[in-house]
Amino acid sequence: MSKAIFVDLTRCTACRGCQVACKQWKKLPAEKTEQTGSYQNPPDLAFNTIRVVRFNDVMIDGRVRWLFFPEQCRHCVLPPCKLTADVYVEGAIRRDESTGAVVYTALTARLSPDEKEQVKAACPYNIPRIDEASGLMSKCDMCLDRLHNGEIPACVKVCPTSTMNFGDRDEMLALAEERLAKIRKRTPTAQLLNPDDVNVIYLAEFDPKLYYEWAMAEATPPGMDRRRMLARLLPPLRLLG
Repeated sequence: MSKAIFVDLTRCTACRGCQVACKQWKKLPAEKTEQTGSYQNPPDLAFNTIRVVRFNDVMIDGRVRWLFFPEQCRHCVLPPCKLTADVYVEGAIRRDESTGAVVYTALTARLSPDEKEQVKAACPYNIPRIDEASGLMSKCDMCLDRLHNGEIPACVKVCPTSTMNFGDRDEMLALAEERLAKIRKRTPTAQLLNPDDVNVIYLAEFDPKLYYEWAMAEATPPGMDRRRMLARLLPPLRLLG
């Protein structure tokens, strides 16, 4: 059964423990950063920064609020990046059958610069990053090595507020719906972000764009979720290979 991470944004305090734990477990080097006028640091994802906690202060109902968004790959149920990469180099991106984790492999280096850009552009959350020196692409892999050894993702393990939760997809969806029902008692417009399409499911109390412009994927055509849309696109894309 696929695994999932449920992220309750109403509980995030931006402690950035998840961001640090990711760096430590993956042994990723620090990024050279600069002051941008925000407590957010670094200012964006990068090849060696596959998780970042985004900060945004907004005015809601006459009150200034800090909104935090711990960003990572959403591990799409039907990943557009994989669908695109398979046209050019099959196996460059794979989806782990036992967990649903979407993983970039060393074969991404075989993609041409233009093909890498197409893979990046296919992501509805603007996640993939490219290392110009090695030609590799990177993003969160849901700590697949930990999962296969009976551990939970490093980011989830260190979260002190239950913002991040991990388990079987059905269990996480149930927990997400339970918490959503509670939040809607005070904020009726609260929502889960693309829950049918992803295995990293966010609960946002306010408009997703107030957290981050790429927090939620754009709507697919009426009556068609991403699963149906990609199924319709798959045959012609396969023919291109």
